Amino acid sequence: MASNQHMNGHSPSERTPLLHSSSSNGGDHPPDESAVDAEDVVSAGVIGEGALEAPKYPDLERPRSYSHSHWLAPDEDSASRPEPENIAQFQENGLLGGMSKARFRCIFGGIVLGYFVAMFDSTLMASSHPVITSYFNASNSASWLSTAFLLTSTSLQPLFGRVSDTIGRRPLYLTGILFLTVTTAWCALAQSIGSFIAARAFCGIGAAGVLSMGNIMTNDLVSIEVRGTYQAYINMFYGGGSAAGAAFGGFLCDTIGWRMTFAIQIPILLIVFINGILTTPTTLGPNLAKQSGQGIMDAMKGFDIAGSVLLTGSVASLILGLNLGGNVYPWKHPLVIGSLVVAAIAGVILVRVEGRAGRPVMPLAMLSSKPRGSLVFNNFFANIGINSIIFNAPLYFQAVKLDSASTSGFRLAGPSVALGVCGVSAGFIMSATGRMTWLIVVGSLFMLLGGTCLAAMWDGIPMWLATLFLTPASIGQGLAFPAVSLAVLATSTQEDQAVMSSTLVLWRSLGTVMGVSFSSLILQNALTAYLNRLVTGAAKDEIILRVRKSVHAIVDLDPTPQSQVIDAYERSLRITFISAIAFFVAANALLLAIKLPDLKRQPRQENNEEVDEAAE
Repeated sequence: MASNQHMNGHSPSERTPLLHSSSSNGGDHPPDESAVDAEDVVSAGVIGEGALEAPKYPDLERPRSYSHSHWLAPDEDSASRPEPENIAQFQENGLLGGMSKARFRCIFGGIVLGYFVAMFDSTLMASSHPVITSYFNASNSASWLSTAFLLTSTSLQPLFGRVSDTIGRRPLYLTGILFLTVTTAWCALAQSIGSFIAARAFCGIGAAGVLSMGNIMTNDLVSIEVRGTYQAYINMFYGGGSAAGAAFGGFLCDTIGWRMTFAIQIPILLIVFINGILTTPTTLGPNLAKQSGQGIMDAMKGFDIAGSVLLTGSVASLILGLNLGGNVYPWKHPLVIGSLVVAAIAGVILVRVEGRAGRPVMPLAMLSSKPRGSLVFNNFFANIGINSIIFNAPLYFQAVKLDSASTSGFRLAGPSVALGVCGVSAGFIMSATGRMTWLIVVGSLFMLLGGTCLAAMWDGIPMWLATLFLTPASIGQGLAFPAVSLAVLATSTQEDQAVMSSTLVLWRSLGTVMGVSFSSLILQNALTAYLNRLVTGAAKDEIILRVRKSVHAIVDLDPTPQSQVIDAYERSLRITFISAIAFFVAANALLLAIKLPDLKRQPRQENNEEVDEAAE
């Protein structure tokens, strides 16, 4: 048995709780690839063969450690690499060794407050984009307000994580907060729709730093066994920020104005920034450049710059083509076709580059392993569906039910509260029971139910029932997403957890971008067709132009064209909600026969193997 473990190079340990010594996949991996990739292939092979049926987990009764120092040398042979000296020890209460409770509370308090503001800023567009785009007479550009923000935050979050491994968490965390503060002020002062969209894009860069570094720092500060509890607190502020932005964004825009709605975020961000300066340790994270004695530029040579550029380019080109096609330009326009072709070519090259990269920004080995790949893509498809609903629900109430921006925003309060409550509950349930599978399955089914309810809405549906139909999808998201966050960590080695966490966030963000863009694509093209078909009269072209630029114009129309326009919006939104169902079905299909470990189960098999080895 000892010889077998030596040959595999991956014996069960507290740092690799899910790897079994019986694996034979390790020898099939090319010796010139990184240690991270080698462990991914072993993990993928073992988990695929049923390793999760009897998982083994670290015991909190003894110290637990992790290391990322092997990332500095991705081309070295992991079998000959010595055990790193700089490892993080966790206390019995699950906190990072040497970290006092008071200091931890200050750091974690700043993290969750940053989450609140970043999510408020992100979901603010859901209920306020009709007000802002109508102010600039550019309602057909509504999707860009969210897309510009999400595009930059999506593509840069993995890069923040990689860079922070080299220079430490503190510099990038503080940079992200400061950047978000400055660009939020830019949003408040924007004088044109172009300037505002540019400001939203740069806001996404700051939010990428705040969200990605907050998540990574939490992983650094607490162990996996107690992560569920702190995930519950993160969910509370994450959901609270989402609820406040979605529910009160329209109300704030109607009362204090949309410029002040952005301005009031700045003092809170300054508090978070000062707190970060005073409490965040300079030694948090691997600090690979310092530990290796290399300069920052030398330590960063292994970064996947090509992958980052290709990822950004492919996503940006895809979103550009989808937003312009059928909305601003016809589908045959050279700019639309060119954007989609560039997206396809960049995507193909990205897959090839990431397959060879030492530290890929999108690790393909992890995405092809089970159950991690299934979990990541479950959240990807679910987020497409969720954002198809959230982004278009306020438009339904404003264009079909003729609500004001503030009233339509308030209708999102219930679903947002449900999201927060279920997210918090899921975190505490996982910490108490150690079980995640049922939360993910039930949550995914609730999201499917929510999409079905919205697609089934009929003409003349009571307002209270239409509002209630928004709730099931939010309940499902609140149950499933926190469980998936913990599940991908629990099914990864300690060395892989930061990378896996960033990968999950990346695909969730891609789902958000695609949800907004695809739903806008479907809505705008369906709306154009229905308006041309249903609206009649001599002023047909003028009416169509007015209602596409501003939903507020619907209220001022005469009864006959108003009814025609409302009918066109209602039919278009129904098609949009039906498209969300397709993505929820895909998300549920990925969960068929999925097996996840029980975090409360003790590693008895490891003890049994030790006894067997001693007997031999």
